[in-house]
Amino acid sequence: MMNTNITNARAELYKLASSCIKYNNVININTKEGNVIMMSEEDYNSLMESLYLAGIPGMYESIVEGANTKLEDCEKIEWK
Repeated sequence: MMNTNITNARAELYKLASSCIKYNNVININTKEGNVIMMSEEDYNSLMESLYLAGIPGMYESIVEGANTKLEDCEKIEWK
């Protein structure tokens, strides 16, 4: 995670935004009132989806179980 202050962030806004989008960088911007985080919309949406899934009871365990299941042990699904 990159750190910068609000003055530098203001001067380099386009460069910082491009860095977030192209390289998935997360930037911590320090201000007198507190800090803010800059990240790409794609990363933000991914984070929100992960939080949503983590809030569903049993979802984490189901994902871990699926990740540990051998491919040949999976059921074959016929798509129409």
